Amino acid sequence: MMRPACRAGSAARRPDRLPDPRSRPPMLLKILFLASTPQFREVGDTALPGVLTTCGTPQQDYIIEVNGGGLALGDFDGDGDADLVVVDGSTLERAQKGEPGLPPRLFLNTSEPGRIRFEPAGAAWAMSGGRWGMGCASGDFDGDGWLDLVVTQWGPTRLFLNQAGRGFQEVEKPGFVGDGWGSSAAALDYDGDGWLDLAVIRYLAFDTREIASRTSGKCRWKELPVMCGPQGLTPVHDQLYRNLGAGRYQDASMSAGFRPPSAAFGLGCMPLDYDQDGDADLYVANDSQPNHLWENQGGGKFAEVGNARGAATTSAGKELASMGIGCNDLDGDGLAELFVTVFSGEENALFWPKERRNKDGVKLAPMFKERSGPLGLGGPSRPLLGWGTALEDYDHDGDIDVHVFNGHVYPQADEPGTDSSYAQRDQLYRNVSTDRTKPKFAPEPLSDAGPLVTRASAPADLDGDGDLDLVALVRGGPVRVLENLGGAAGTHWLRVRVAGEAPNTQSIGARVTARCGDVVRSREIRTAGGYQSAVPAEAHFGLGAAELVDVLEVRWPDGHVQRQERVPADGVITVERKTGAAK
Repeated sequence: MMRPACRAGSAARRPDRLPDPRSRPPMLLKILFLASTPQFREVGDTALPGVLTTCGTPQQDYIIEVNGGGLALGDFDGDGDADLVVVDGSTLERAQKGEPGLPPRLFLNTSEPGRIRFEPAGAAWAMSGGRWGMGCASGDFDGDGWLDLVVTQWGPTRLFLNQAGRGFQEVEKPGFVGDGWGSSAAALDYDGDGWLDLAVIRYLAFDTREIASRTSGKCRWKELPVMCGPQGLTPVHDQLYRNLGAGRYQDASMSAGFRPPSAAFGLGCMPLDYDQDGDADLYVANDSQPNHLWENQGGGKFAEVGNARGAATTSAGKELASMGIGCNDLDGDGLAELFVTVFSGEENALFWPKERRNKDGVKLAPMFKERSGPLGLGGPSRPLLGWGTALEDYDHDGDIDVHVFNGHVYPQADEPGTDSSYAQRDQLYRNVSTDRTKPKFAPEPLSDAGPLVTRASAPADLDGDGDLDLVALVRGGPVRVLENLGGAAGTHWLRVRVAGEAPNTQSIGARVTARCGDVVRSREIRTAGGYQSAVPAEAHFGLGAAELVDVLEVRWPDGHVQRQERVPADGVITVERKTGAAK
């Protein structure tokens, strides 16, 4: 976040029907979508009533009180639907007294079609409070087939192992080192041994004894006194941990080359195989500094190539105050685009990869070009400050849309003359192109809610009706639950789960491809949500008018390829690595 001058240390189901399973919907239908009821409806008051989060005080004297907590959506109790973990924060008063912060909380999904509902989990799932919770990551970290949880915080990173769906047990000494400010985290198997390793993205060194308060007047934004940071403060290095099994990790940051010459203010992260060489790379969103693209070199080694690949700054070389990351294949070429939310006064960035080959035709790592402006994702974001985001097909018309949750970091943005506001409307950038290889986006309100100060978010099908709903956290406020009101009549979908062999039972890093005629859509299996959040390890496809997938292909993390033909739409299919079965 930027950047004070510091002088101190289913809307109602739409009647439209697509004319041909192989074609794109005509532009008229797209325009009608834009004029219709918002895609999402706020249902938090009934789905999760009375649940609030804590993040310092409303006036926000210090930067620790700004970023809010995180959340995880995933099946923790093994009943097949997405439960919710809310990572809560603290106050400086509690921290300075040595009192623990508010604990992370698990809410079990008790929804049914047309009715989203969460209930507090029992005492066996209770987690103690740490110093000040921030973000989280999920995955089967001990290889027993159950979804575990990592929580980042201002303090040491924490690991909670799932006891076969009966509760959480915290690992006392998981091997995580340091007590800096951790923001996002991500599960990935960077060394290819099957065990889920962990990247922990860290923000800055925070100590109220060394950082001036807002009330000192030493830091200003548009001539108003605001909290200090991040510029002028000390960033801390991100961390990479190798999984040793049995809930134990080893810091591999130095041995793996996961250490740039200088630290950065890290916020969001996204694992992906950007160069399609079969191993896990990692993209990191840095605040007011160039973003990092960690290219996996094989043999457990990384190289930072963000600037060399065109994914570190704008095309003009300007660094961004980057927050959250969305990732998906927008044009069906198999390469994943990277979308980054940023500070107000800047434009959200879309890094578009272009395939390269050498003179012998051998594929090289792609180069990125920032293209948010021409595609409609840039200008509408300039007055806003974006956080949680994801690239998914929210209306099932067959192409990828973008959601962005917004909210300023300075309450002072409400003062006259700032040309901004603290609470802000959220956005859905609907893909309105009629050419599936050339997306074009138009913004509209995400939901019927007014302006809010929202941070982390995550998508999942919460009520089992096939479309992706959303959960988001208001900084120091309620948990938002947004019900997706569905796609146009005549559109279809498919959700794919992949059951791998131990220890990577969720097959993190697998690639799922759905072919409908000449239309190809691909997704990578991951649980990282982009900004302090985690999502289910599933691939979701909007299929437009196609009623079946001609060929469904899974490329497993070990390189084995498995295909299923003529897969019916409008259901959930689980593909198993061990047996080859799909059910």
